[in-house]
Amino acid sequence: MHTKPVLLVIAHGSRDPRHAATVHALVRRVRSLRPGVRVETGFLDFNIPSVHGVLESLAAEGVREVVALPLLLTRAFHAKADIPAVLRDAPPQLRIRQAEVLGPSPLLLSALERRLYEAGLAPGDKSSTGVVLASAGSTDPEAIAVIAEIAREWRHTGWCAVRPAFASASLPRTEDAVRELRALGCERIAVAPYVLAPGFLPDRIARGAAEADVLADVLGPAPEVARLLLERYDAARRPVLAALGA
Repeated sequence: MHTKPVLLVIAHGSRDPRHAATVHALVRRVRSLRPGVRVETGFLDFNIPSVHGVLESLAAEGVREVVALPLLLTRAFHAKADIPAVLRDAPPQLRIRQAEVLGPSPLLLSALERRLYEAGLAPGDKSSTGVVLASAGSTDPEAIAVIAEIAREWRHTGWCAVRPAFASASLPRTEDAVRELRALGCERIAVAPYVLAPGFLPDRIARGAAEADVLADVLGPAPEVARLLLERYDAARRPVLAALGA
């Protein structure tokens, strides 16, 4: 019988204990949605288990198929360099496929809106509300361009205006985007952190939202994010399923 590949969720890791707690909460939700799939978590830095440690343990158990899923919203440095390098060092008996990063996806926009409504907005507020799409930021121009494109797309779903902002490495900052939306004449301003887990940069976003009317929570274990992880897992498995005629 063909067993399903293990899903290895690869998180960045952080000194902030809220980061790992949020990652584990998301992974628990993924497991509850797909009980037949084994889901493990590995961290690139700061937290244990390390990605390499998880891969060594899986190989020692006799696991052969792994889908490695970067818990990242954009294809920046970690997805292009760090993670492939760690996977190249994996035990040779493992067959590993790297899944696509999570963003962009309509499911992430749904999760962002869920967080905004949980923070106090109502669907009827959309046309009078300006939103700051606040991401961690990146030195990778491709990642920055993707965030700007998501903001443009999201604006077309009925918001007064949507502006991208960045907590590091790029401009504008959250507080500047809030002021710009205020100057545009939007009745209320909401900040939607486009980040998966709490930490240093999300805290900077929160400070930048001081003059906004609404600050949403991080995406964390939103149901849409859990569904998206499984979508990426299934897409990475598809070539194998096709070969098996499944």
